[in-house]
Amino acid sequence: MLLEQLREVIEGGHKALVFSQFTSLLRIVRNHLDADGVAYEYLDGATRDRQAHVEHFQNDADCRLFLISLKAGGLGLNLTAAEYVILLDPWWNPAVEAQAVDRAHRIGQTRQVFAYRLIARDTVEEKVLELQKTKRDLAAAIISADNSLIRNLRREDLELLLS
Repeated sequence: MLLEQLREVIEGGHKALVFSQFTSLLRIVRNHLDADGVAYEYLDGATRDRQAHVEHFQNDADCRLFLISLKAGGLGLNLTAAEYVILLDPWWNPAVEAQAVDRAHRIGQTRQVFAYRLIARDTVEEKVLELQKTKRDLAAAIISADNSLIRNLRREDLELLLS
């Protein structure tokens, strides 16, 4: 599904950021892109001269994809050339995912940005998404003005929110 989506991005003349917390998964994606002769940039914690990779992606019209490990790409990157952000696996902390998407939502972005999460059914990642949703819903209810859930909040709900 990812490779098909990336083909559509490239054929449409767009650019995409592809994030994963697993460099081994990014390596699999790289192998497919290399086999197909697709130009891309890559960034993980071992990458040196990050700015050169960023500038190449930002300025080279033929470089349409940027594969980034979630941790390495969380801070200090301005990638406004991208119109698509694809998250290959959820991070336990939704704020980290939001930071990844924000790499494309920067000052100077003139286009609409689309963010996608690719999650396989019946996996740990699917359960992580469910946990994120539960935590978000609980936090929103506690912060909301009507306080209706606060009265109904159980100890288990509070423990889940704080875990």
